[in-house]
Formats: sequence, C-alpha cells, structure tokens
Amino acid sequence: MASNGGSSFVSGLFFLVFGLVPLVSLQAEAATKKYQFDVQVNNVSQLCHAKQIVTVNGRFPGPTIYAREGDRVVINVSNHAQYNMSIHWHGLKQYANGWADGPAYITQCPIQTGSSYVYDFNVTGQRGTLWWHAHILWLRATVYGAIVIMPQLGTPYPFPKPDSEQVLVFGEWWHGDVEEIVKQGNAMGLPPNMSDAHTINGKPGPLFRCSEKHTFAMEVEQGKKYLLRIVNAALNDELFFAIAGHNMTVVEIDAVYNKPFTTSATLIAPGQTTNVLVYANSAPGRYFMAVRPFQDVPIPVDNKTATAILQYKGIPNTILPSLPQLPSPNNTAFALSYNNMLRSLNTRNFPANVPLKVDRNLFFTIGLGKSSCPTCLNGTRLSASLNNITFVMPQIALLQAHYSNTKGVFTPDFPDKPPEAFNYTGCTVDRKPFHHSRNKTKQNRLQFDGVGNFDPAKDLAKYNLVDPPERNTVGVPTGGWSAIRFRADNPGVWFFHCHLELHTGWGLKTAFVVEDGPGKDQAVRPPPKDLPSC
Repeated sequence: MASNGGSSFVSGLFFLVFGLVPLVSLQAEAATKKYQFDVQVNNVSQLCHAKQIVTVNGRFPGPTIYAREGDRVVINVSNHAQYNMSIHWHGLKQYANGWADGPAYITQCPIQTGSSYVYDFNVTGQRGTLWWHAHILWLRATVYGAIVIMPQLGTPYPFPKPDSEQVLVFGEWWHGDVEEIVKQGNAMGLPPNMSDAHTINGKPGPLFRCSEKHTFAMEVEQGKKYLLRIVNAALNDELFFAIAGHNMTVVEIDAVYNKPFTTSATLIAPGQTTNVLVYANSAPGRYFMAVRPFQDVPIPVDNKTATAILQYKGIPNTILPSLPQLPSPNNTAFALSYNNMLRSLNTRNFPANVPLKVDRNLFFTIGLGKSSCPTCLNGTRLSASLNNITFVMPQIALLQAHYSNTKGVFTPDFPDKPPEAFNYTGCTVDRKPFHHSRNKTKQNRLQFDGVGNFDPAKDLAKYNLVDPPERNTVGVPTGGWSAIRFRADNPGVWFFHCHLELHTGWGLKTAFVVEDGPGKDQAVRPPPKDLPSC
C-alpha cells in the first residue's frame, strides 16, 4: 500500500518512538554551563542483591543537567569504565551539530576506555524537560539522567507558576549484570531476561523485598502546587503513572507545552518526558506515587509496581501510604483516550507550525521474524526490520562517513515503501516507541488512534493539522499506525529507531541523511578535534 496525503506512516507490529529539532536565536543573557561526567563502575546493593553498575559520577540516576533556553552547554565525558561509551542528549536540538548528538556509530565513534570527549552544544528554541542516556549496548540501564531547561529570564510558564519542582526518572532494574544477561540471550537467539523491578529515581519502593531503605519520598505542603518533571528512562516498558488521592494536570510533553488537561493517570513511553502540575489539596497524609507497565498483548513483562511517596509536611513516617488506582495493564482504551487528549498549546508565543506542504511521502512498515544464526544455540535469532530491511551497525560513524564522503559505509537507497503489499497489522506483537535524533524543526504527530491498516480514502480526513502534539518520541499503537510530519532542515545524519532497547538490538532502526543547504549556515559544521576514532 503506497502512502498518500503528505505524511510519514509507521504501521505494524510494535509501539515505536522518534525525535526531531527546531531553531531560535541566542539571547543576550545566554551563559555557558560546564559539566564533568566521569563514567565509572560502582558497587551497589539493592533488593537483596549486590552488583557493579556503570554510573556517571558515581550516581544512579546520574546528575541532572540544568540550563536556560539560549545557554551553551559544555560536557566533558571521561570514560573510566571497561565499556566503550557514548551519550545521547535525547530531544535536544543539535542544528548542524550532529557531532554532539551521541548515538554510537551513527554520529560518532564511541569514547574508548581511558579517553574523553567534549559534547558542546547550544540550547536553542527549547525549554522544558528532556534527558540524557548512554547510547551504546544496553548501558542506558544505569547511565541516564534528566535535563531541565528553564525558560529565558523574564519569560513565565504558560500555566500557573509552581511553588516547587521535582524531577522523577523512571527506570528498570536487573539483579544481574545487564550486559551479561543480554549476551546470554543473544547466544541463545532469544530475548534477554526481563527486568526484575522498575524504579523511581533509582529506587523500587517498599512493595519489594529488602527495599525499606530504597524508597524515594518528596515532601509537600498543604495548599501548594508542584511541577513534576517526569522521564521514562526504562529500556523496554511503557508505563502508567498515578498518585493516590491526587489528580495531575499535564502541561508539557517532550519539552513542548501542550493544552493543559487533568487526568488521574499518565502514560509515558520509553524516551518520552511529561510535566504535570500536582496540587497538594488532599487530606494531609502519605500517598504512594506508582508506576506499572502498559502491555496490551500477551507477552511477558515485568509487571511489578514501583512506588515512591508523596508525604505532607508534619505527617509521621509511621502512617501507611495509600495506593493509587492505576489503569489495568492491558487498558488500551485508556491509552488511546489519553494520547488523544495531547494537543500542542499553539499560541502566538508557542505556535504549532504544522508543515502543510509535503515534498516526499514515506510509508514504513515494521516486521519481526527469525534469521539464521549459526553461532546461536538453536540456529536462529530474532530480528526486526523497517520495510523488510534489518539495520546492521557500521564500523565507523555514519556522520563521519557522510561528511568525509567515505564510500562503502552505507547506501542511500532505503525504500520509501515496503517491497510488496500485505496485511501490515494482521499479526500484532506489542506496542513500541520510535525516536528520531533530531531535525531542527517540529515533528508533529497528526493522528493518535490509527488502528488497523492505514486507509488514505478515510484516514486523511482525521488528520489534526491545527494543534497536533509535537514529540521527539512517538508511540505507534499495537496493530495500528501513526502519521508524522517534519521538515528536513537540519543537515547531517539523524538516527531513527525503536526506543525499546530490545527491538533496536534486533535491527529496528535506520537513519536519515539530510544534505547541506545552499546557505552558509546550512551545512554540517566541521568535526571537533577530539572526536573519537573507531
């Protein structure tokens, strides 16, 4: 089935996640924020198990980066761990500066053990919550942290000013060494063991054994309002989140303001961020904040509930917290309804700017199957594809090959549509998120509830061309599709991949090559002198 109607379509068996980039001039009050990231191995003990994990500066999660719109950010990453390392600044605009984007073997060769690399970028045209994470192997299981971008001085939030703010980062936890678990799965040609717990700010909460000291808590005062900056850093799970006794007002997604709406629970895919306002207007007490996976197909997931505590000032710790009513794990109706409530703010100061003219239509289908693996225990391994093509990681970075015109590294012949038509959504597997590192202008999702195969005769009329949500990571529903539009106005090579680490490892990824434009500021910058070599 060919695509029509001027959009990119993702149709298929999973839930996927993507990302892109905008542009704004630097302000006079811009500052330079400098950070030192030491990648190192630390001993940790959690849930009755002790092990070593890779961290940044010995912290799990890693440090939060704070900047203001218009700032320059300079981060020196020194690798003291036994693994090669690269770090991706997820959702940040990197106009003509892919060298600072971070995906290993896409925009850079990894930072080798004992070496350093400086990520140097400007924060232009963005404010809100984003995050950073390792972008090689499964190291982002423990190497991640939040990015908080404050508005320019004198620019208020387009929603009630909170009395305080709190970062909440969701993650996954394995009792064993994650890289060894992945190797074992690969050797058998099977998925690695699922995680043993989820975490909130690195802690699973008191519903798990040996976790009394591993619970995050935040104190609130009666009558005040709080902005929660939420990041889903889980590797493979889309998560419901709720707070007992409290509703939330969603005000921002993926560092883009949205039309505020109130909800009892949120749904956040891996790679996505969400800001919510919470009013401390319930009876003073202790309330659980809880996360649990959403999975609407019958495959095994870590469905345990991780918790943190919202505690009113003056309430003793002896009071037992109450649990929120989370949506059921397979509540597809809630997922579709929630996503359909997301709309860009689309005001004079924060316009949606939906591209109305389309120059090229792309129709991507997602596949999952088995391929031959002579070294695997059963002779096969799982593989994934876009338009029947499974991505194979190169030996040097694609951006380096593109910039230096090195031949034989990649071919620019990825098909605009699948090689042949079939029932693309007839055999559903699960939901997935797709992330696209970034073109500088907006990525607008035009349709949230495309279930079944895309039908241009019926579905074009459903597009929201006024205020669709703008995201860097887009979810594609199980047995359905998503339509997105973006401008390819950021020269370089940009990664486009499923943000479930499981599927990325199976080859569910590709890259966009955006050629230089005619203007002097429309070309990829020269690479920095300390760019790692392969």
